[in-house]
Amino acid sequence: MILNYEHRQAGHCESGVTSNLLRNKGLNISEPMILGIGSGIFFSHLPFFKLQFAPVTTFRTLPGFIFNRSTKALGIEIYKKTFKNPHDSMSALDRAIEQGHPVGLQVGIYNLPFFPPEYRMHYNLHNLVVYGKENGEYLVSDTVIPAPVKISYNDLMKVRYPKGIFAPFGKMYYPLALPVQYDLHKAIVNGIRKASKDMIKIPFWMVGVKGIRFLAREMLKWEKKFGEQKANYYLGQVLRMEEEIGTGGAGFRFIYGAFLQEAAEILQNEKLSDISIEMGETANRWRDFSFLGAKNCKKRGGVEVAYQELAKILFEIADREKKIFSTLLTMKLD
Repeated sequence: MILNYEHRQAGHCESGVTSNLLRNKGLNISEPMILGIGSGIFFSHLPFFKLQFAPVTTFRTLPGFIFNRSTKALGIEIYKKTFKNPHDSMSALDRAIEQGHPVGLQVGIYNLPFFPPEYRMHYNLHNLVVYGKENGEYLVSDTVIPAPVKISYNDLMKVRYPKGIFAPFGKMYYPLALPVQYDLHKAIVNGIRKASKDMIKIPFWMVGVKGIRFLAREMLKWEKKFGEQKANYYLGQVLRMEEEIGTGGAGFRFIYGAFLQEAAEILQNEKLSDISIEMGETANRWRDFSFLGAKNCKKRGGVEVAYQELAKILFEIADREKKIFSTLLTMKLD
């Protein structure tokens, strides 16, 4: 059985999958809008929490929050479940497809057979859509891949049950029914307020704007504390999370800027359009950070000078984002 489903690429897997699943049900909501009303933008640097032997730096909220928050904000009924037994999860997937539902799955990417080798890593937070089954193979829409692909039963079950941190345990999810009407205006305002509070109001020094400054201070210590090789490895992890792990570049900041521009048009608020431009400029500074950081990792330029410059850029970005989210939190949007 093959469902009528339009494959579209996206900047980020979860927001892209959510947008595509809702579009399939008849609700045309863009990926930036999903990220915005789902309050998906965030930042944290957690040295005590390791991924592939390096501290976790994240530019987004916890996995699943974007789908949960955006569908709740729009009053959409959803199905979401994990499974202890892998075969039960595959049977549930088959039933959903038979009932006409394209299904979102959280998977590990290391064993995805259609992923290029250079993309594969032990990362269990990737999202994709299964929208059919033909001759024992499943039809997959992955927002990273240009065209739909196929995967065998065994390979799909394997990536649904990887070991390690954030193991998905066969997690599957999809919208069931759309509301008769929804209040996009309210969803936008609440999404902006929530993201702004998360970025500047949480009283913990490793998250939000405080977390960006914390990363800058930590980065200045890395070479002396860990040595050049390990410092570069830690830096590479930050850059990978910022640019490569489905962020659309610059840690979701470009996507969030696009959301603010859409919100400006819907709310008829010119100030939001101005802040959208400021967010784009901040995203460019994140890109500058990435460029200089990559030169550092590749041994281009003096390491000591490079880390000082990287920290300087991060402190500037923190100031910029504090201004942006403080303005968003206090400005009149209703």
